[in-house]
Amino acid sequence: MKKSVFRPAVVISLALMLGLTMGCQKTVPGGITEQDAKIIGDWYVKARNEANLALLDNIYSPDVIVHDPSQPQDVIGLAALKSQYGNTHRAIPDVKFALDELYVKGDKLAWVFTMSGTITGPVGTPFGDIPPSGKTIRVSGVAVDRIAGGKIVEEWVYFNLLDLLQPMGFTLTPPRPPKSEGN
Repeated sequence: MKKSVFRPAVVISLALMLGLTMGCQKTVPGGITEQDAKIIGDWYVKARNEANLALLDNIYSPDVIVHDPSQPQDVIGLAALKSQYGNTHRAIPDVKFALDELYVKGDKLAWVFTMSGTITGPVGTPFGDIPPSGKTIRVSGVAVDRIAGGKIVEEWVYFNLLDLLQPMGFTLTPPRPPKSEGN
């Protein structure tokens, strides 16, 4: 119960913080409209839910930069992003995305999203593959995109990485206090 109350509170807090931050920025000439943002969101959901990553060409710049907490470093370029998303689809073939809320200001759009699915394939990590757990995941987060020329050129993704790692078998172990030399 505590976890289910905590997650929406975090997502709402992030959305409010992003909304306030974006609201303090000056208007950018040539910013996107809510209708443009909705079209981008629809393409994204269709591409991810149908595992048709070629559709991402419609919304991402070829040289996009994505800052994602699940990756050891920034994802640079659309080809690298498609590779990352392909890995997700292999690990979670039934992955589904929903865009829950959308905010637009100038050349930025922010959306609250939910990703869900079952881990039935190996999960690729920088340390090697983790075997499938068969467990269901449900991750909520926020993505903030900068748009130029009608396409996403930079994206910041925020979500609780623990919601993704725990169903893969990761646990949190508190650090042990150092042993004193006398023990």
